[in-house]
Amino acid sequence: MRVLALLDGTLADPEAPLMRADDLSVTRGDGVFETILVVDGKPRALGPHLDRLRRSADMLDFDPPERAGWERAAQAVIDAWPWQDEREMALKLVCSRGVDGDETPHGFALGMTVGPDTLRKRADGLAAITLDRGYAPDLKERAPWLLLSAKTLSYAVNMAAIREARRRDADEVIFTATDGTVLEGPTSTVVLARGRTLRTPPPSTGILPGTTQDALFRAAEQAGWETRIEPFGQEELRNADGLWMASSVRLITPVHTLDGTSINTDPQLHAELTDLYESQY
Repeated sequence: MRVLALLDGTLADPEAPLMRADDLSVTRGDGVFETILVVDGKPRALGPHLDRLRRSADMLDFDPPERAGWERAAQAVIDAWPWQDEREMALKLVCSRGVDGDETPHGFALGMTVGPDTLRKRADGLAAITLDRGYAPDLKERAPWLLLSAKTLSYAVNMAAIREARRRDADEVIFTATDGTVLEGPTSTVVLARGRTLRTPPPSTGILPGTTQDALFRAAEQAGWETRIEPFGQEELRNADGLWMASSVRLITPVHTLDGTSINTDPQLHAELTDLYESQY
């Protein structure tokens, strides 16, 4: 199931061509995007996602269309979705710099079915491998032109990493920096637990600030947990009391295997964190 809307709020045929062949999002991946989970017609963290889309566009040095247009398009998709048949939807907002020679940013909203592979990972957890991302943890500050921490349309490396995981009989990747510290997944944020403390790597290392991780940490703090945003090495992943990959559509997904070694996350701990996250909505 797919529903497509333009920024003026009108619906379009998702099967019909939409982008020009010389659109810079097509020829260069020059644009940004966000993906939002919508449950029973209610989008989760729409505001923070729109804020992050704006920050990503700022890093690419272009002004995205006004926020009201994204809200109109999102609502048009939500209104047209068959909620009686599917109670969840993945809502993708895509923004292009424009076409070659006329850089007028534009975009659209696309609602999509949450696929069975995502539902499987939510229910069963996943196997992950660590892969070297190839940059130092201070590279973002030294080389802002590399657009680290921007959610750009240029996801070829991220998808190549996931294909490498599948070649190794795994589902997911945890990227590491050249000094061995933990970064993020290709489409998710790393969260670990030690005792009653949750930890996640800092955005200063060049990773994307996670909206799902942020919601989880807010709820955990209200419930008496300590939360820390700080660097840590990959050995701490294997010694954690629990390890998760957090993303907007896959939610708080436990990692049961890392580089072929079992990670023993207490099911009650996973249920507690899932309940804390859901309490935000």
